[in-house]
Amino acid sequence: MTEQFKVGDHVEWHSSGGTSTGKIKEKLTSATQIKGHYVAASEEEPQFLVVSDKSGAEAAHKPEALKKLRKA
Repeated sequence: MTEQFKVGDHVEWHSSGGTSTGKIKEKLTSATQIKGHYVAASEEEPQFLVVSDKSGAEAAHKPEALKKLRKA
């Protein structure tokens, strides 16, 4: 089962540079463009716009690519 996410959740994901962390900014439920890249989000298959803690860059990720970080 895919983990449930909401705006403001702190998450991590794997990128070409290793593991990255950031916060969910928005749940995407319709197709859109982010920095020139097509994002095939829909109500049935949403994606999440995340903001990197390190760079501040925004990117869309599928829920299965994200892992919620627990508060210490």
